[in-house]
Amino acid sequence: MTSGKSPGPALHTKILAGLLIGGVLGLLANTQLGGHHPLVDWVNRYLAYPAGQVFLRMLFMIVMPLVFASIALGVAGLGDLRKVGRVGGKAIGYFLATTFLAASTGLVFVNMAKPGAGLDPEVKAGLMEAYSGAASEKVSIAKGGGFGVDTFVNIVTRNPVKSAADGDLLGLIFFALVFGAALTLIPAGKARPMLELLEAVNAAVIAIVGMAMKLAPYGVTALIFGVTSRFGLALLAPLGGYILVVLGALLFHAAVNMSLVLRFAVGLSPAVFFDRVRSALITAFSTSSSSATLPAALSSAEQGLGVPPQVAGFVLPIGSTMCMNGTSIFEGVTVIFLCQVFGVDLTLGQMVAVVVMAVITAIGAAGVPGGSIPLMVGIMAMFGVPGEAIAIVLGVDRILDMSRTTVNVYGDISAVVFVARSEGVWKPSMVPPAEKAPA
Repeated sequence: MTSGKSPGPALHTKILAGLLIGGVLGLLANTQLGGHHPLVDWVNRYLAYPAGQVFLRMLFMIVMPLVFASIALGVAGLGDLRKVGRVGGKAIGYFLATTFLAASTGLVFVNMAKPGAGLDPEVKAGLMEAYSGAASEKVSIAKGGGFGVDTFVNIVTRNPVKSAADGDLLGLIFFALVFGAALTLIPAGKARPMLELLEAVNAAVIAIVGMAMKLAPYGVTALIFGVTSRFGLALLAPLGGYILVVLGALLFHAAVNMSLVLRFAVGLSPAVFFDRVRSALITAFSTSSSSATLPAALSSAEQGLGVPPQVAGFVLPIGSTMCMNGTSIFEGVTVIFLCQVFGVDLTLGQMVAVVVMAVITAIGAAGVPGGSIPLMVGIMAMFGVPGEAIAIVLGVDRILDMSRTTVNVYGDISAVVFVARSEGVWKPSMVPPAEKAPA
């Protein structure tokens, strides 16, 4: 017998409400009292700042263990693919290539539109003065850092523990990749205890992500109040541009990039492909979960497109965790947008590094609501953007999450037809007539 009590608003609704409440209260404080009024300063110092920092510190706390455990486990899990030969290699190669293409598309869009570059220079200076803190040294490094041979050499960390302590994500990612690969080379009996430990660490970290996200509505309210009470509407104005850039890049990748791949690498009409996978895309948009969409994606691939079950059943489960076209666009655009907001000018080499990290961290992101947020916070800190900046985009993440998951699933199913066509077990003429496709 149920109690009849309503479960209450969803988490994303609470976060959006927190964004609105914090923004409205902050704007009222700014317009009615002024950004430096003693009462506003007191509220920011003793209420908003502590509440926001607790949320941020929980995110920072799990960045390094999340990166190491998820990436090491992902690489170690590829060990079994050696047994299936070229099919696994083709699938992984396709995932990486399309995810890199997606991240590069996001980079082009955000640098062409520059949604975060329209702020008044005084506002940018005020942001850095208010929020830089320990990030100030990294800002100077980001602005003056070069890109050359040393950049590649420094990726190979001397001390992975020091890299974790210093927030050196590239060094830790490299160690996690090597560590995961090493686990595939030693006897299974010796590797199993370490894999079980990593799985337990990963599960515990994901649970902490869940706890942190429960604090998100309050943390976002506090962080947004702190920003808007100081700077008014000036900081919120670019947010609409940011949303349009993310959605535009996602749409371009799906409608243009992937259409070209389907047309020339697979030989399938993009319109036919879209028609046959429509039900899976609707499921992805409504659930915001590639994993939850897996049954619908399998049905679309096997019944809608006529792909043999042995290929679809192998490629799609891997793709639901590895093929993250939409997530890589979102992460890359968000990091560079926030760099623009805070006046951090990245060199071309550093932007390439953002793309590479967006690809790797998108693949390693936890498959739970907010799973990519800690990873983005870590990348932001590397380039001198304070963690408080995540509040600017967190409140509008829900619609972007739904959209990027749809693009993720689109890429997953496209990988199935690519691999099946390249293996000679399927061709476009095998696509069933429209009336036989699942509704």
